[in-house]
Amino acid sequence: MAQAPQSSRPTRKAPRRRWASIFAGSATFLLGAFGTPALYYSTLEPDAVRLGLTGLFPVLLGTAFILRARQSARLALAGISAAFAVWYVTDAPRNNRDWAGEYALPATVSIDGRMVHLHHIRNFLYKTPSDYTPRYYDADYALDDLSSLDLVTSYWAGESIAHVFLSFGFRDGRHVAMSIETRRQKKFPYSAIAGFFHHYELFYVVADERDLIGVRTDIRKERVYLYRVLLSAQARERLFRSYLQEVDHLSHTPEWYNTLTSNCTTGILTRAQASFRYRLDWRVLLSGYTASLAYRLGLLDTHLDFRTLHERSRIHRPDGATPGPDYSSEIRQTLPMETDPAASR
Repeated sequence: MAQAPQSSRPTRKAPRRRWASIFAGSATFLLGAFGTPALYYSTLEPDAVRLGLTGLFPVLLGTAFILRARQSARLALAGISAAFAVWYVTDAPRNNRDWAGEYALPATVSIDGRMVHLHHIRNFLYKTPSDYTPRYYDADYALDDLSSLDLVTSYWAGESIAHVFLSFGFRDGRHVAMSIETRRQKKFPYSAIAGFFHHYELFYVVADERDLIGVRTDIRKERVYLYRVLLSAQARERLFRSYLQEVDHLSHTPEWYNTLTSNCTTGILTRAQASFRYRLDWRVLLSGYTASLAYRLGLLDTHLDFRTLHERSRIHRPDGATPGPDYSSEIRQTLPMETDPAASR
């Protein structure tokens, strides 16, 4: 009697099952790799709950994956994944936390016609990076007097990473520096890794240059560079207004800081309404090269090659110097300051 031909279905199903297993394993690993630090760096309270969930989450994921052949384990794995996703999406930023001193009091803004009223401009007096006397002041600025814009890059280690921020200048010699930063709580030390998760709220520091630049040049002894940005008066005012709107927005609608998508450099590009392709430029993530990107876009003085401009744009301070009343003019005395209106954009 002739034998019936064997079915080829098991042979076809085997590769499918193998690929399904690989996909499930990869997805579970990625969820654990993201979810575990997300829980650890979260703002969940008390700390015992946060740390307990940090340890329990990968254990539950791993156990459910190992036992996934059982229907109950597959349901558990799906349930754990869904619960984490729902928590993370609904984990809302807040403005009412116990903030570190330098982030305790945000600036507020009001605009009356062509006059800007800024309240709580930060002007701390620093003895050391962590020993300071909090000081704030209010000031009014006429938009018609907005006369310059400077890009500041501050390096503390290597050439690839720098903190980047802007300073707006006015005809009477005053400057308002604005820096997009992490809003840190008192109980948490600064962590570069934490910025990838829901750990820091987004914060716009509005400060006197003696504070925001001075603490970097005179107190922390960082390498600080200041470049004149060439923009038309209209573009400069539009950018200033965009910053002011975001300061006001964050005062009542907090947002999360994110190292990749919402950081000091991407925030500048967002405020400047830069093309999306520039927001994906590698120099945005490696912020130490932001000035070279601005140079390539023609926003800096191109009469000099960039290497020369970079070298000449470094702020040099005397040994033992501290930020005084003339700090803003002192740091610009030896810097290349292109002011030719024909070169502006």
